Parts: sequence; C-alpha cells; structure tokens
Amino acid sequence: MTQKPTRVLIVDDHPMVAEGIRALLESFDDIEVVGTLCNGREAVDQIEELAPDVVLLDLNMPQMGGLTATELLLERRPETRILILSMHDSPEYIGAALSHGAMGYVLKDVPTEDVKEAIDAVMRGEQFLCNGAQAAMGPKIRDGREPLTEREQTILLELAQGKSNKEVAAALDISVRTVETHRKNIKRKLGISSTAGLTRYAMEHGVLQGTGRF
Repeated sequence: MTQKPTRVLIVDDHPMVAEGIRALLESFDDIEVVGTLCNGREAVDQIEELAPDVVLLDLNMPQMGGLTATELLLERRPETRILILSMHDSPEYIGAALSHGAMGYVLKDVPTEDVKEAIDAVMRGEQFLCNGAQAAMGPKIRDGREPLTEREQTILLELAQGKSNKEVAAALDISVRTVETHRKNIKRKLGISSTAGLTRYAMEHGVLQGTGRF
C-alpha cells in the first residue's frame, strides 16, 4: 500500500519566498503542497478546509503573526504540526515559537534538504531545530530531553491536582483543545503515557510543592 504524501501548507507574506519553497518541496514525491498563503489569518481561516499535515509558518506577517497563528491553528486542528521557517535566529524568537506549540524551527538560509528533514522529523512526532537554531538556544535543551515551557509547567501543575481538561481550560481561560494539545506535548516530552504517570512525576519532582525543576 502506497503511503500518502505529507500535505504541507506554506504561509509567508513574501510571494517569491513562498513560491520558491513550494517549487523546492514539490521536487519530492512524498510531499504535496496544498497551498501558499500570505498571513496567519488566512491560514487559520482555511486550516480545516486544506487539512495540512505540516504548516511551514513565517513569524512576522501582516494581520496575524506566526505566534498567534500557531496557537489558533492548533486549537482548530491539533493534529497539524507547526514548523516555523524564519530569518530570526535569536533564542527569544525560537523559545517563543516552541512555547506557543511549534514543533520545529528552521532558518530560511538552510539547504532544501534541511527543510525536508524538518518536515519528516515533525511528522514522526519529533522536535526539530536546524543547526543554527540549536546553536542559538545553547544549553537550554540538554540531556536529550526538551524542557517544558512555562505554560506546560502550569498545566502540569493543574493536571497533577486531579483537574480535568475542562477544569484546566476554565481555570486558565483557554480552550479544551488547547489543554489537550499541551497535555499531549507534556507526555511526549516527559516520556509519560498516562495521567497517573503525570501525577507521580509531579510528586516525585516537587511540582505539587512548588519546588520542582522541569
């Protein structure tokens, strides 16, 4: 049985950049580019119709930037992987993108093969940082385990207290789908498969006492 190609949506406000990336990706038989859009608002409005597996998303765009778009895209379609493609290599930009739910960060000056590698990695459920992004982040990601973002730490604390996704969503004024997405990412990062495991982790690492380190 032939595996379906990975559906990729490109969102960048520079048409030449978007079309250039499209041409490069369409050279791969296992990738189908489902569209090129020029801002985050268009991506949010069309995410369910286009149903991409991966969104290649620029950070700085008119109407709606990449960070806000990342959160809204994941709320509407949590199974989509967000891969930031940006010219910015500062740790602040990279960290913000990851904390908003992006699974990867690739600088625009990388070889085409790196973009393809990033797409394949996030499709496997892995985080991907290109070499330049890894160098910029320095020791923030170490021991082979990705640290929890501040939002994920907050949600872990709420979940460890026995709250349901709906109760956490109400407490933090976010959607249930957003909580579900964060919960999935927390489990993946910590290598834990159950809610009981999350609670046990929180107890063993002092999270419930407010003394834990993630």
